[in-house]
Amino acid sequence: MSPDSLNIATLDGDAVDLDPTALEGIPEKARVLPSDPRFDEATLIWNGLVDKKPALVIQPESLTEVVSIVDLARDHGLLLSIKGGGHNISGLALADRGVTLDMSRMNDVRVDAKRRVVHAGPGCLLGEVDRATQERGLVTTLGFVSQTGLAGLTLGGGFGYLTRRFGFTVDELIEVEIVTADGQIRRSNHESELDLFWAIRGGGGNFGVVTEFTYRLHEVGPEILGGLIAWPARDHAADVLGLYQELTAQAPRELTLVVTMRLAPPAPFIPEKWHGKPIVAVVACHTGDPAQAEDDLAPLKGLGHPIADLIVPKTYVEQQSMLDATQPKGANYYWKTEFIPGLSDDFLPVFVHIGSAIESPMSQMMMFHLSGAVNEHAEDDGAVGNRDAAYVTGAAGAWPAGDPDGDRYQAWVRQSWEKIKPFSTGGNYINFQTIDDDRARIESSYRANYDRLQRVKSEYDPGNLFRVNRNLAPVQ
Repeated sequence: MSPDSLNIATLDGDAVDLDPTALEGIPEKARVLPSDPRFDEATLIWNGLVDKKPALVIQPESLTEVVSIVDLARDHGLLLSIKGGGHNISGLALADRGVTLDMSRMNDVRVDAKRRVVHAGPGCLLGEVDRATQERGLVTTLGFVSQTGLAGLTLGGGFGYLTRRFGFTVDELIEVEIVTADGQIRRSNHESELDLFWAIRGGGGNFGVVTEFTYRLHEVGPEILGGLIAWPARDHAADVLGLYQELTAQAPRELTLVVTMRLAPPAPFIPEKWHGKPIVAVVACHTGDPAQAEDDLAPLKGLGHPIADLIVPKTYVEQQSMLDATQPKGANYYWKTEFIPGLSDDFLPVFVHIGSAIESPMSQMMMFHLSGAVNEHAEDDGAVGNRDAAYVTGAAGAWPAGDPDGDRYQAWVRQSWEKIKPFSTGGNYINFQTIDDDRARIESSYRANYDRLQRVKSEYDPGNLFRVNRNLAPVQ
């Protein structure tokens, strides 16, 4: 072997010295070694709690280069990870001593306003797609944080402010271009490669490298009514949760409400005397008629004496990025969440109790309203399943890297999770799973769809090349 050979982990857990000549089909500028000044940036991911260092990062710019990398990893049995936005809480973009396929350079967005579709590359962040489609007054259903990677969000199912109107992100997915483990380029949609398309819609990165996503678009924006309104938790938490229960039970699909309990951040829109003290807040997004939006949100704005009311007319793009500051890159994140079928009178006091026990300045107890379009699809309409979900709720632990109280904050998350599990539908959102979730947790996220997913995995990736994910082991 050459003295410059790369020691790379293999699929079976051993290691192989890869001669650099094996990389000849991959442009030199696409290769990022640990000695390269670009390496730290190429391996920086959102969750600082995950510390993994690949042996090699490759940044392709074309479909041909992706095929070459897949062939390389398969032929040499190399451990391969796929990095889109690097925003997954489990840190699945990286694998120790493996090869990371960093898709960030493949971030082209093409909007076809006439057909109302958007074609987007796997390296896109949500904000890039939103900005491009909103230039035409169009949107597709994406998530809540603009720095999230499009690919990871979509392959795990995806939900956001428009889910109540249009469904999960995968319900808006029309077609993908994908390179499978055999190095073949496939177009998968509702008419071609049907099983593969079914599995991709929620099955994560188990089936190949998606090199293009195509989504359906809808007329929304550019201006909506949205923002955040907050109250002191001690005096208003029960009232806010009671009103949240009432409003979400009758909300039009144009209205999505998210409730959170946390310690007030030192933000300029919150009076200084409340900084660091417990608050309860509602994030609202109304994409319907402006006059109706004012009426629908009037009960919230009229409740008690808010310490901050930022619900105002704004652009949809602004709404989509308003939570970015609460999710800084490089902080430590540890979440446990569940889908729940409704808000019972027994559950609400539990939510308030958990939210009132938060000690980390960055952690929060959260709940997203989902019921609507997602419930109108069959459970097996895409692998994502969980069509009985009305809300997503859970404890979202977060703290600065190096905080000595991190173990205590993680314990709060686990203890909180035990308290909300009795209210679960039995399902959970695959994109919110943490690195310590086991196979039983993966199975519970897919429920009745799990066996079919394994069969599709066995057909398209029998050697489990794509295993750095919430893995579905092929049937032996």
